[in-house]
Order: sequence, then C-alpha cells, then structure tokens
Amino acid sequence: MTLPLSDHFNGKSFFQRHHERALRRRDFWRWQLTTRRKPWPTRVPFVEQPAPPRPRENEMIVTWIGHASFLIQTAHGNILIDPVFSPRVSPFSWFGPKRVHPPGVAFEALPPIHVVLLSHDHYDHCDIPTLRRVAAKHDPLFIAPLRHGDLLAAAGARRVIELDWWQTHRPFDGLELTLTPTKHWSNRLGRPRNYRLWGGFFLTMNSPPAAPESSSGDTTRQRPATAPVPPRLWFAGDTGYDAEIFRAIRQRCGAPQLALLPIGAYEPRWFMAPMHINPAEAVQVHQDIDADVSVAMHWGTFRLTDESRDDPLVDLEEARLVAGITTTQFRVIAPGESLVLPRKDGPTEHRPRSGSNIMST
Repeated sequence: MTLPLSDHFNGKSFFQRHHERALRRRDFWRWQLTTRRKPWPTRVPFVEQPAPPRPRENEMIVTWIGHASFLIQTAHGNILIDPVFSPRVSPFSWFGPKRVHPPGVAFEALPPIHVVLLSHDHYDHCDIPTLRRVAAKHDPLFIAPLRHGDLLAAAGARRVIELDWWQTHRPFDGLELTLTPTKHWSNRLGRPRNYRLWGGFFLTMNSPPAAPESSSGDTTRQRPATAPVPPRLWFAGDTGYDAEIFRAIRQRCGAPQLALLPIGAYEPRWFMAPMHINPAEAVQVHQDIDADVSVAMHWGTFRLTDESRDDPLVDLEEARLVAGITTTQFRVIAPGESLVLPRKDGPTEHRPRSGSNIMST
C-alpha cells in the first residue's frame, strides 16, 4: 500500500519536524564504549497481587503486567497493550536484556483478549513470540501504527488495523481509541530505520445516550444538568519530551483521568533524551497533559540503559517533591497491581485533582 505524503512521512520513512538531529549509528557505539552502567539484580522477588475484579459497566480495570505491558478490562472487551511475556527482549532468544521480574499476570491467567495495541516495533514493546501466543489463543484484533502489518501477519494476526497519528478507531462497542504522536523512532532487523510509525494510545469509553427529556410535564425525569464524563486513559508509549506534542494531545483528546507514563531507560541523557523522558520530565508531562493520576511504567523489568533499577523511583520521588505532586497523583504500582478507573459525573473542568477517584483494588 502506498502511503500519502504528510508532515511526518516523506514517502520512504517517518520523521518528526522541529526536533534535534537524529542520533547516528556512531552515537550508539560512543555510548557503548563509554557506558558506566550501574548494577542491576538478576532477579526480583515476585509478590503476588489479588486478581483484578470483574469490570462493571463504564469501568476500566487497568493492571500493570510489567515494563510497558498492561491489561485493560472493560465490560465490553479486554485489551493488551505492548504485551511482552518472553524472558528476553531481543532479536535473539539467547542474547539481549533479560527479564528480572516475572510478568505480574501469567499468560495462562489472562482473560479472553479481544484487542491488542502495539505502540511501535522496538523489541521491548513488540515481542513476536508473545504476539504469536496471543494470536493463536485469542485471535484478537491488532491495532498498531502505520506499516506494522507485515510484522503482525508474521505473528499470526488475522485482523489488523493500522492508524496514522490522530486517527481514531472503535474496536468494540463502548470504546474509542486514538493513536497519539510521540517523540521517538522505530528500528528492527529487516527494515530501514523509521520504516514504521510509532505512537501512544488515548482510550475513551463511550458515554451512554442521555435520557430524553420528559414531554409530559413530569419534572422527576428531567435530563441531568451535567452529562457523565466517561473514563479516559492515555498510554504515552516511548517518548522524549516535547511540550508541543503533549499540549496537542491535551487539546485534541482532553485530559486523561489516568496517564501511563514511562520513567525508565533515560541515562545517559546526551543519548537518551531525544527518545526517552526521565522521571522529572515524566512529572512535567503529567502536568502538561493535566492528568488526574499518572502511573509509572517502563522501569524495573529489563535493564536497557545505564541507570540502576531503583534510580527511576528515587528520581521520581525528588521530581514529585519539587513539583508538589503527591504519591496519589503520580503513582508507582507493583507488577500485577490493578487500578479501577470509574466513570465520573460532572464536567471535565471541575474534576477533582486528588486522584481519589482512581483506586487500587
């Protein structure tokens, strides 16, 4: 399929305007030759979490599996985001970053999966062995940015939807999702750099239709003064900091009740800043997007960069204190832990800032 030219596609590859120069291959080797990686544990004890509850109408149950993998359950269907259940994230099963924490939800314990969302083709987000298992067992609809169809077909996907930035799709009744831009890139063996698009996902549960106003004079059945606000969730994906992108997401999609924000894989900054935010920038994104609550992801599962496993948590705590953000507004949860995202009543601009509407199960 021939893709039309756009402000981020030149006919051959995807790009982003107004960003600093792309990192070159020699930059990668400079990092590898000068790296001062802090130690990581080889294994982290697993603390089993309670099973997530069954979602009620107009609820999202959000469970962190680990790294950037999430299970989202609704009354109308279940979603996996960037599922990775393999022991390594690499082109090779015997080499590459090794998992130090088991998945917070075992593959065999997954509920029926109806939709898989894939943010981009990097190996720690697009794990073909896992995608093959999901396709074989659940036969879901796969939704990904442009040009991921070949990868997904190779993984056994029978139904694939590819989206450009800002395009919207309704995978099932009750849910609308939009592919949002990120400041990132793509690369995988077998294709040129930036051959495939990358992005995040904004999920909105549809509001039920409003009850009609009574024409009989019965004042007890009047339409409520304020319409209910459906749950809104933003999965940021991998991204460097770009205030213009985050302001545009806030303007076009609204403020999310829950934002899933990466806080890991950020050192050294001279190399990682164009592609990964650090914890201080994650707190800034939380404020830029005007999220009720944010949850930290993309940390503690695979050793990808130079910081220690605990550095993201230490740096996040410092950034929260500086910004005056509480631990209930920007949360750290354990793999397997679930949050309930209920629908709130009342106009968006008057929603509470404490985050008390989003609860651990």
